[in-house]
Amino acid sequence: MSSQVRGGTRWKRFALVMVPSVVATAAVGVGLAQGALAASFSVSGQSFKVHADKLVGHDFVQYGSIATGKDLKGNDAAHAVAVSGFSDATITNMCQSVVTPNLPFGLGNVTLQLKAGTNPKNPVKATNLYLDVAELDTDAYFKNIDIGVAAGSVGKPGIQSGTEKVVNPNGFAQRAETAVLKDVKQEAWATTAGTFKLSNLSLRLYSGPGKECY
Repeated sequence: MSSQVRGGTRWKRFALVMVPSVVATAAVGVGLAQGALAASFSVSGQSFKVHADKLVGHDFVQYGSIATGKDLKGNDAAHAVAVSGFSDATITNMCQSVVTPNLPFGLGNVTLQLKAGTNPKNPVKATNLYLDVAELDTDAYFKNIDIGVAAGSVGKPGIQSGTEKVVNPNGFAQRAETAVLKDVKQEAWATTAGTFKLSNLSLRLYSGPGKECY
């Protein structure tokens, strides 16, 4: 069975956890640019934006989960997320941005913007990729899609390791052999991957507004 779905999908935004670090995020970006390596990172205390011209992923799964951590005051917090997982994915012309507000020494708001995979012949590549999503707008095509399966039976890549206790195995989920997403605009709380190779990495810091990816 093949199915094609086009249009925008928007999930309610959820406030989240902890405090971001510009220096730590930059270090992650530089390390990933040097080759494929295990990657697990999140931006805490606020969401971050991702835009891409195209994402092609295999063994797509999607299910509800809970992100846990700390709020900006250090209190325990838990928030609903929609998790999208892929056994492998390629991403063309990816842009990721996060705004760190109210920095000291009069710096104000600073936007970290990371771009990679700008050459269509050399896209970003990831394996065992999981995206904790709050909002998504895209044109989407799914091949061999199953809608309404139980989260505990989605097949590979399966429920993200370490999160099994916060996922209802009988909850609603969907899966597809292949997913093709175009003009992706996504707001997310975390991205994790087994390997993540960023070709043509560019990382910049900007003062003031107007430098987010969309």
